[in-house]
Amino acid sequence: MNTTKSEELYKIALDLMPGGVNSPVRAFGSVGRNPLFIDHAKGSRVYDVDGNSFIDYVCSWGPGILGHAHPEVIEAVIRACFDGLTFGAPTGKENVLAAMIRDIMPSMEMVRMVNSGTEATMSAIRAARGYTGRDKIIKFKGCYHGHSDGLLVQAGSAALTQSVPDSSGVPASFAKQTLVALYNDKDSVRELFENNKDQIAALIVEPVAANMGVVLPEEGFLQFLREITEENGTVLIFDEVITGFRLGIGGAQQWYGVKPDMTTLGKIVGGGMPMAVYGGKREIMKNVAPTGKVYQAGTLSGNPIATAAGIKTLELLQENEDIYTRIEANTKKLAEAFKVRAQKRGVPIQVNQVGSLMSAFFTDQEVRDYSSATSSDTKAYAEYFGYMLENGIYVAPSQFEAMFISAAHSDADIEKTIEVLTK
Repeated sequence: MNTTKSEELYKIALDLMPGGVNSPVRAFGSVGRNPLFIDHAKGSRVYDVDGNSFIDYVCSWGPGILGHAHPEVIEAVIRACFDGLTFGAPTGKENVLAAMIRDIMPSMEMVRMVNSGTEATMSAIRAARGYTGRDKIIKFKGCYHGHSDGLLVQAGSAALTQSVPDSSGVPASFAKQTLVALYNDKDSVRELFENNKDQIAALIVEPVAANMGVVLPEEGFLQFLREITEENGTVLIFDEVITGFRLGIGGAQQWYGVKPDMTTLGKIVGGGMPMAVYGGKREIMKNVAPTGKVYQAGTLSGNPIATAAGIKTLELLQENEDIYTRIEANTKKLAEAFKVRAQKRGVPIQVNQVGSLMSAFFTDQEVRDYSSATSSDTKAYAEYFGYMLENGIYVAPSQFEAMFISAAHSDADIEKTIEVLTK
């Protein structure tokens, strides 16, 4: 596989941007390679600057549920561009998209549009603090909610203490209000509530963890979170930046039948454009400026191009809900192929799959939390990544990211991928 032009562009990029990239995982550091520079994409495929073609299971880290450059989404964006890129003023498209979201996810009685998942989670937590008058929050080890200061933390030595910053540049005083529990561990959550009575404003969780690889909630875990937050007057926030509109049209809250107080959305909600949303109970959201004292603003929030892409994407998903049946079936086929690979090669692989989300972990442990996820053999994953790339298949350049299947993946794409996996 020739990558000459990518290598040349990477050398230039290294002088212009930290690591030559605008988001760390793109650097391919954990798989021991230099990144590919993508020229264009269409349907289920991406094409790099050297002319190589790959079946794409990254899907821009989730937004591409319809595939790349869906003609109806592109047409909607082009039409919107002719009317102007941004106005810094309200448009009717914001009303349309907000109403669609509320219809699909009734828990989101009022919403506010922003530009990234980081903004959405940061703002949701601020709103929860303003609503409750409390400062502390609970997050889970291995769940990622963007790069705002208070969320870039790791667990202390006992995993249940106040946290220390997980990034240089974050003052310890910013992180000390963030408590870290263990995903799928009810006792760790109970202990934090018992030790911080009447102090916890919000509990934020990825209902399906997808940033330590895909880790599913065990039976009853999300229901338990709903109950304990209600008992303690704490706002339950579902971070559905990844799962929103992916696990069926109604996301994880519909899939698991648990209604949060607040929800954050990203990726699919913008149809591939920079767009995210946070929202929830009306009584909470009314605390956000200008009707309340919780300040949050953004020049490009709800801009007409992103809203046009989001509206069209959600319309297509609502009109074609059989998409979800088909992409889940294809994901299950791929999950089985990984198991065949493990048997043929004598390599331990654990596969976690729900809907069109999947991860194959190179470990012999059942993966149910951060500790078991990080038992994976990352060297084996890097070898697998290189093998797939050389065979025309683009998967995440990290063991701890999800595999995304889209409506654009054809039967031939799935068959080709299974053939490569099971050689």
